[in-house]
Amino acid sequence: MERNADGKIKKIGMLGGGQLGMMAAEAAKKLGYEVIPYDPNPNSPAFKVCQDCVCAEWDDEDALRIFAKSVDVVTYEFENIPMETIDILSKFSIIWPDKMLLQIAQHRVLEKTYLNTNGIKTTDFVKVQNKEQLNDTLEQWGTDQCIIKTCRMGYDGKGQAVYKKGEDLPKLKGELIAEKFVDFDCEISVIVARCQSGEVKSYPPFLNEHKNHILHKTTAPAPIDKDIENKAIECAERLAESVGLVGVLTLEMFVTKDGDVLANEIAPRPHNSGHLTIEACETSQFEQQIRAVLDLPLGETTLRSPATMLNLIGDDIKDTAQYKDKPKTYLHNYGKPEVKEGRKMGHVTILS
Repeated sequence: MERNADGKIKKIGMLGGGQLGMMAAEAAKKLGYEVIPYDPNPNSPAFKVCQDCVCAEWDDEDALRIFAKSVDVVTYEFENIPMETIDILSKFSIIWPDKMLLQIAQHRVLEKTYLNTNGIKTTDFVKVQNKEQLNDTLEQWGTDQCIIKTCRMGYDGKGQAVYKKGEDLPKLKGELIAEKFVDFDCEISVIVARCQSGEVKSYPPFLNEHKNHILHKTTAPAPIDKDIENKAIECAERLAESVGLVGVLTLEMFVTKDGDVLANEIAPRPHNSGHLTIEACETSQFEQQIRAVLDLPLGETTLRSPATMLNLIGDDIKDTAQYKDKPKTYLHNYGKPEVKEGRKMGHVTILS
C-alpha cells in the first residue's frame, strides 16, 4: 500500500457517484486506498460505500477546488462531464485519463474521425448539415436509410433515430451525425488499461447483447475466431497508445458478417460489460482503474472462469430470489432508491 510523505493513505477523487464509482471504491478499499466521489446527486450509489464524499454541482468552483486539493489524483466513472469542470480541477490536481480523451469521447464526429485517423475502422459517417446533404450522402452509400444520433450526450439508445430518405430530419437537439447501418454478426467490447509507465493490459473480448438499446447480457469469452479476437485487442491497444491513456478505456465494436471489426464507441472508463471481471478475472476492471491512475503495476486480466453477466433493468431488481443461494452466482444490487423503466438497478454474474 502506497502512502503520501505525511503517512496518509492515498486518495482518489472520482467524478461521478454511480454504480461504476461504487464498484471502483470497493476495489480501492481492498487495495488499501480511499475513493472520494463527487456527484450532484445526494442518492449516488458510491456515497453509500465511501467514508467521505462531495455532493455539489459541476460548476461549483469552491467545492471543486476543495475536492481537488483533498485527493492525490482525479479520475471519472462517466464521460459526460462538463469541460469547464475539468479545467477548474486541473488547476489543483492531476486528472487521468486526460482532457483529450474526454473531448474525443464526448463528440461522435470527433470520436470516429480520431479512430479513422489512427487506422481504426468504423462505419461510414457524416456530420448532418441539412436534409439535402444527407440524402446525397445516402445515395453515395448506396442505401435509403441510416441511423442519426446526437453528437453529444446520447447513451443507451437515447438521442438517436432511424432516418429514411425523403423524410423530415428527426427532432433531435444539437449537432447530429449520420451513420451507415452495419450488417453485423455480433457486438463485442475490449477493455484496456494503461499506466504512466506505458504498461498495457487488455481483457479478452466480451460478447454483448442488447434489449431496447440497453446492454442486457455479456458473455466471456466472446465466441469469436482467434483472428477476430486479436484484431479487436489490437484496435483497443492502438487507441490506448495513441491517446496516451492513463486509466481504463473500453472500445465497443461490431464484428461484421464478413469477419471485419468496426469500432463503434469509446468509453474512457470501466464499462458495463466488464462488471463480470469482478468474479471472473484475476483482476477486476475497477481494480485495474485504480492501479492505472496510481501508476501501480497492472493486474493480470486472465479469465478464471467463463462467465455470463445479466443486467437487472427496472423491475428486474424485484425478482432476484431466483439468483440467491445458487452456486457460482453473484448478485449485485446498486441500492438505487427509485426503480425506473430502463434504469440499471443491479447485475448478476454467473460463472460456468
